[in-house]
Amino acid sequence: MALPPDFDLNEFVQRVLAEDLGKGGDVTSNATIDADACFSAGMNCRQAIVVAGLEIAAAFFRALDPEVTVELLVKDGDRAEHGTTIMRLAGKARAMLTAERPALNTVQHLSGIATLTRTYVDEIEGTGAVVIDTRKTLPGLRVLEKYAVRMGGGQNHRMRLDDGLLIKDNHVAVCGGVAEAVRRAKAANTGLQVQVEVDRLDQIEPALAAGADRLLLDNMDPAKLREAVKMVAGRVPLEASGGVTLETIRFLAETGVDFISLGRITQSAPSVDIGLDYALSR
Repeated sequence: MALPPDFDLNEFVQRVLAEDLGKGGDVTSNATIDADACFSAGMNCRQAIVVAGLEIAAAFFRALDPEVTVELLVKDGDRAEHGTTIMRLAGKARAMLTAERPALNTVQHLSGIATLTRTYVDEIEGTGAVVIDTRKTLPGLRVLEKYAVRMGGGQNHRMRLDDGLLIKDNHVAVCGGVAEAVRRAKAANTGLQVQVEVDRLDQIEPALAAGADRLLLDNMDPAKLREAVKMVAGRVPLEASGGVTLETIRFLAETGVDFISLGRITQSAPSVDIGLDYALSR
């Protein structure tokens, strides 16, 4: 899969390397490894994962050793079982050791998001509902984390505050009600879809009458979601959100909502276990 078009790979690699190298570089490798020593290595899965960020990981090794040989054995979005080698490397030992941590940090984190996302996607297979993310991302990593969600089979909600209007409860409170908040948003003529959060069934008709293009059904149990789906009757897409877990997501999906949003797939995804195993090249 191609990396996001708005992602500057070289800038990211150089920034992350600078964070790790400091002013003195990898003093341990420079002190203990001969300058002309060469390694071969395999990047191996120590658990079953969905891969994301492999091309980015490879870029760290290439940045420090332009002559390194890199063989990518899987693609982003692929499932890889425990014990799978996902990348092979051969090149300068010092460079490889220096690039190891930034490369692994990246692929472990992004694959963790993709793996967790796929778990939720698989859980609601066949329901017609779609798993989507939120803006609950680590500062500075949103583009990559949302890319990882796509690699796990999910879809992206807003990337930024400027690519969709989402009226939340605080907006509603300031405006004095759902209908007035939607009216103001529509009157702004931004050309963007207007979505509004509702947490009560009696807010649905006023929101629709004011012109809402999509509803976010916040913290509603399956019974209320089913009633909301019946009330809306396909007039606008419906998104269920709030407190979604792996144990509850299928019950929510089976109510007939179109989307289920989860902050945890980016905010709380654990990194997966991937290691780099070396051999001294002769």
